[in-house]
Parts: sequence; structure tokens; C-alpha cells
Amino acid sequence: MEITEHVDLSKRQVVLYRKEVEKAEQKILDSTGLQRRGIVIALLTKLKQICNHPDQFIHDTNYNPKDSGKYAMLKELCETIYEKRERVLVFTQYKEMCEPLSQYLESIFHKKGYIIHGGIPAKKRTEIVEKFNDENTYVPYIVLSLKAAGTGLNLTAANHVIHFDRWWNPAVENQASDRAYRIGQTKEVFVHKLVSNGTIEEKIDKLIESKQELANSILASGQEKWITELDTNELMDLLRLDV
Repeated sequence: MEITEHVDLSKRQVVLYRKEVEKAEQKILDSTGLQRRGIVIALLTKLKQICNHPDQFIHDTNYNPKDSGKYAMLKELCETIYEKRERVLVFTQYKEMCEPLSQYLESIFHKKGYIIHGGIPAKKRTEIVEKFNDENTYVPYIVLSLKAAGTGLNLTAANHVIHFDRWWNPAVENQASDRAYRIGQTKEVFVHKLVSNGTIEEKIDKLIESKQELANSILASGQEKWITELDTNELMDLLRLDV
């Protein structure tokens, strides 16, 4: 069961998002070729970070839940999971988000879970998987970086998957979701994809939904290069905040 969860940006997110788009617009107009491409790719990263949490973007460590629409949605979803004593996998494409997300989830579940990213050795990963899947011990969550957890992990103790940020490549996201949806899974699996309203996230999500063929061919490469090739009007329509 796949569900797209639409979330509103916080006031702080709105201000930062608009500011970054405005700052980049003139630079995009004044540049061509590789330089223009570099500016666009850098801006996409900034906007994704702002959609996650302003503190990821400004490299702060506070991560106040009030400053992020996604944090509010994460809490809403996870409180229900906690009440049912079920388990959740939370995916992010950013290694630096793993620890802040884990700390926040710990406050919701009143219990510490695990983190798996590229820096976790294979032996440690195996231990985490075994502990998480142990029916006799309640481990509520694992936060996983999308690339580190795309294949090879069997985490059927979880019947909830949350994509905190989007990879814009359906194949990669599905591969991650399949960590829970595997042989041995006896429950229905709920996959929640968080999308920030009015942002590049929502516009690309609509594009993926409306042009699945395009998504499969262009997005399957996992590259954002196609965005950089849009003409300036199309590009700015994609980047500007519609709220």
C-alpha cells in the first residue's frame, strides 16, 4: 500500500526556500553550459535539504521539530505505529540526516532504534538486522541511508516504510521498500512517501506519476541532469515555490 503524504513547509522553510531560488535565478540567467548545470544541481540539493529540515541546510544541530513540516508528519505516522507496537524503516538519501532522525524517532518511540548507512561495517549490519527481526525484543525503527540499504537486507519485522526524502528514481525507491516487502512478511506493508507541497518535490512527484514512461527512462539513470537541460522558463517554474 503506497501513500504519498503531502506536507506543508514551516514558515522558516518557506523563507529559506524562496531566498535560495531568488539568489540562484540571476546566476542561472547569466550562465551557460557546465556552469549553469553546476548552479542548478547545487540549488536542487539546497532545496531538498530545506524541505527536509532547515538545520540540515544551514548545518546546525538543533533540529527543532517545529521548523519542519516533514518532522510533523513523521511524528503523526510514528505515533500510530508506536501505539500498535509495529516497526518502521525510515529512508533518507542523506547520511547526515540519519542521526537527527534517529534522535527524533527515539523521542517518539521512547526507545532507541538503529541506523544503517555506508559507514556501518557489514558485520554490524548483520547484527542490527538480527536484533531488529527478533520477535522477542521490540526495536521500533531503523533509519537507513537509501544507497546503503538498497539491496541485501531482509527487514520483514517492519511493516511500515517511510521515504523521508525522495530519490526521484522509482526503481531505487522500490528496491528500498522491498527490504520490508519480502518473503517472510506476513503483514500488509505501508509505504509512505513524504512530499513538500508547492516545492520541487511535489512537481517532480507529479511528473513521475503522470509520465511513468518518462520516469522509467530518464529518472532510471538516477541523475538530475535532465532538469538542468530545461529552458530557463520551464526550470524556474519547476524551482519556484507555489504556496
